[in-house]
Amino acid sequence: MPTVLGLEGSANKVGAGVVRDGVILSNRRATYVTPPGTGFAPGPTARHHRGAVLGLVGGALADARLRPRDIDAVAFTRGPGMGAPLAVVAAVARTLAQLWGRPLLGVNHCLGHIEMGRLLARAPDPLVLYVSGGNTQVLAFCRGRYRILGETLDLALGNCLDRLARLLQIPNDPSPGYNIEQLAKGGQRLVDLPYVVKGMDVSFSGLLSHLQAITPKLLASGEATREDLCFSLQETTFAMLAEVSERALALTRAPQLLLVGGVACNRRLQEMLQTMCSARGAQLCPTDERYCVDNGAMIAQAGWEMLRAGQVTELDQSGITQRYRTDEVEVTWRD
Repeated sequence: MPTVLGLEGSANKVGAGVVRDGVILSNRRATYVTPPGTGFAPGPTARHHRGAVLGLVGGALADARLRPRDIDAVAFTRGPGMGAPLAVVAAVARTLAQLWGRPLLGVNHCLGHIEMGRLLARAPDPLVLYVSGGNTQVLAFCRGRYRILGETLDLALGNCLDRLARLLQIPNDPSPGYNIEQLAKGGQRLVDLPYVVKGMDVSFSGLLSHLQAITPKLLASGEATREDLCFSLQETTFAMLAEVSERALALTRAPQLLLVGGVACNRRLQEMLQTMCSARGAQLCPTDERYCVDNGAMIAQAGWEMLRAGQVTELDQSGITQRYRTDEVEVTWRD
C-alpha cells in the first residue's frame, strides 16, 4: 500500500499531508495572513512558508503515526503559483526525497484539486469547475488529458474577490472570500455589473474595473452598502459560472459536476450550481470544505496516482514552473 507525503505552497497557504491508498491519514496547513486592504507578496509569503513547512511535515507524520521510513514517495506542487513560495516547498521536497531515498513526484496544483475532489466525491468521470484565487477553468477528461473547455480570459474569480476585499478593507482572516460571503448574506440591493460570457469563457477584469470606479460614490452617497457590493459581485460572477457550466454539461453530457478550488467553499455558489444541475438532471459534487482550500493532502493524492502509474519526476526535471497549465499534464493514471 503506497504511502505518499504531499507538500503544497503555491500561494499564501503551506501544507503537508499524507495519503495511503485513498485514505487521508493527515493534513496540516498554515496560512500567511496580511492586514486588511493588502495582498500577499512573494517574498514575505516564501519566508512564512520557510518557517512553517518543516513543522507541518513533522506534524503530518505524527498525525499519521508514521516515520520517514514508512513514506514511499514525496509529492510537491511544481506549479502554477507564486515563484518564491513554490521554490521553498520544492527545495524541501527534493531534500526529503534524497534524505529518505524516495521517489519525487512533481504535481500540477490544479490536478491536485481535481484528484482530491474525484476521490472524495467518488466521481469517476465528472465535468470539473475549478475556481480558485489563481485559476478559473471548466475541464473534462479526454484522451489522456484534462481538456480546458472554458476559462477566464483575464482575472481568476478568487483574485477578483480578493481585490474587492482590499477595496472595502475587509479582513483577510480567515480569508477574504469567506468574509465577502458572510457580508453578502446581508445584501439587499443588486448593483448592475458587467456580465461577460463568451461561449464557455468568462471575463472578470471589466467587472472589477467598473466596481472599483463606482464603489466610492455608491458608499459615500449611501446608494449601496458594503454588503450590497459583496452580494452583487457574488450573484453576477456566480451566474456567469453557472451559465458556462451548464453549457459544458450540455456538450459533454457528464452525469456529475465536480466543484473544486478555494472558491468552491462558497455556499451560495454551491446553491446556484445545485439549482442548475437539478434542472439538467446532473449531480453536483462539492468538495469537502477541509480539502477545497489549498492543502498538502490533495498533492499527496495526485502524487499517489502518479506513483501508481509509474510517473515519477527525476531530480533534474523537478524545477518549478509558475505557468503550468492543467492540459499540459499527461494523465497516465486514467483510462
